[in-house]
Amino acid sequence: MTTARPSVGESHATERRHLDRRHLLRAGLGLAAVASAGGTLLTSEEAEAAALRAPPRVLSLVNLHTGERISAEYWSRGKYVRDAMRALNRVLRDHHNNSVHAIDPKLIDLVHSLSRKINRRGPIEIISGYRSPETNAMLREADGSGVAQNSYHMRGMAIDLRVQGLSTRQLQRAALSLRGGGVGYYPDSNFVHVDVGPLRHW
Repeated sequence: MTTARPSVGESHATERRHLDRRHLLRAGLGLAAVASAGGTLLTSEEAEAAALRAPPRVLSLVNLHTGERISAEYWSRGKYVRDAMRALNRVLRDHHNNSVHAIDPKLIDLVHSLSRKINRRGPIEIISGYRSPETNAMLREADGSGVAQNSYHMRGMAIDLRVQGLSTRQLQRAALSLRGGGVGYYPDSNFVHVDVGPLRHW
């Protein structure tokens, strides 16, 4: 597993707020999880025990701008692994100015689900992860309407990606099937945008 040291400017408070959402997720499992055998509502203790037995989640990425690679076990025994999440934040930083921002764990889970959906064994190629407001403004000026003014990239809630050996259309269809948020299709630039905002596609 590759590790990376977070930059001084990283917002630990924001990261902690994201990571602490695992307690809410556990509570949600306790209230809503259904036993596969009889449709019985699980108690919170049973749901938490099931989460502890669940296999770890590993995500492999390569940042096409920096060349950095990471294969991180970011979720294990029912919780997010703080050091691995920090390392992912670092790899997904704004490469224009090296700004690091906490990436929403839901987005990491979405990309992990996408990787499993397409049976990907190698790394997912990252074109854009976090984007600072300054970089977003610069890209808007250069590309006009192609960059949203209030982009989810600025909140650590969006990633632009591609996969070697898979067409952009195939990747788009796989992302749409997950119904995890927004999906943008950019065949001319050979990438797909995914975010954890409202369900929509373009």
